Amino acid sequence: MTHQQLKIVSLLPSATEIVAGLGLTDRLVGRSHECDYPLPVIDLPACTAPKLDPEGSSQEIHDRVTELMNSALSVYEVKNELLKQLQPTHIITQDQCDVCACSLHEVEAAVGEMVSSRPQIISLQPTVLSEVWADIIRVGQALNADAEAVVAKLQARVQEITNQTEGIAQSDRPTVACIEWSSPLMAAGNWIPELVEMAGGRSLFGKVGQHSPWLNWQDLISANPDIIIFMPCGYDLDRTREDAANLSNHPNWQKLPAVQSGKVYLTDGNSFFNRPGPRLVDSLEILAEILHPQQFQFGYQNKAWAQASAVPVG
Repeated sequence: MTHQQLKIVSLLPSATEIVAGLGLTDRLVGRSHECDYPLPVIDLPACTAPKLDPEGSSQEIHDRVTELMNSALSVYEVKNELLKQLQPTHIITQDQCDVCACSLHEVEAAVGEMVSSRPQIISLQPTVLSEVWADIIRVGQALNADAEAVVAKLQARVQEITNQTEGIAQSDRPTVACIEWSSPLMAAGNWIPELVEMAGGRSLFGKVGQHSPWLNWQDLISANPDIIIFMPCGYDLDRTREDAANLSNHPNWQKLPAVQSGKVYLTDGNSFFNRPGPRLVDSLEILAEILHPQQFQFGYQNKAWAQASAVPVG
């Protein structure tokens, strides 16, 4: 199949970014309601919709998700009729987190109704950085695109950082608590601990390649992290700022030495850390800037991340 024959629907923001990285943005005909990068994709029809109200506090959203997951496969729905109209040749989805995107089962069910078209389903399920590279290669092969060169460039940027951080002694590596959700508390897992180590830190709580773990406040206080980084799933920098402000009202917040020393940082988790695609390399560069500012300056500060104490609330 030639590129001109491709009609791609991406139901995952990271997959949309992979397709764009492969130079095939113009072959996208549909997206998920959360796909917002690169900017031209916003004009594409959204083939999914949330089944719940995404507004409110972290606790309110958590409660809605929990209630919905007791009776549904995922918290999103596929717009079957729109998919039939678009007649895609390929649909890219995921089989990793039913809270993050439409479930593979629901996508397969939607495709089963498309009697006049049998699009190829590409399902992604990365948990570590090497699997993200493998997914890019696999998508490239399915779409007849040169993914090897794309991955090589991304890996070269990673190597530039690890060449500098490999020699950092353990005693000079700060302990880092990456917070993926604030109420209830959840640490970041999967590829995040790996990125922290590459950036010259020591990751607390989350384990490489494993799902994000729930925490309690005593866990956080006992671990006494040198640095706390907020990267709530689905939140941009402004919303992360609001979320962190709510968390700072907790009676134990001021007990944390990282808070007392101003080592609390906010990030745009939605654009970077939460998406297992090409911008995980940007995420690594952001972490390197935060953890070792004397060594790394990529220009992300106050754009993709900010120091909590330096950002006014409201």
